[in-house]
Amino acid sequence: MPMPKEDQAAHTISQRLRMIKRVPPELIPLGVVMGAGVIMAAYSMGRKLYVDKQLRLSRSAREH
Repeated sequence: MPMPKEDQAAHTISQRLRMIKRVPPELIPLGVVMGAGVIMAAYSMGRKLYVDKQLRLSRSAREH
């Protein structure tokens, strides 16, 4: 049974943008909230790694 041609074709950016219309409208707010949460978590983690001087980011030298 052959595959439909569209599944095998390479998608351009405009074709992918048109596929967004297939997303049910009730899922869009969920995507916005999830995206905001991921962005805030990445910012918070990056800020913690950059600002916190007490955080050990590498191994300390062995003392004998």
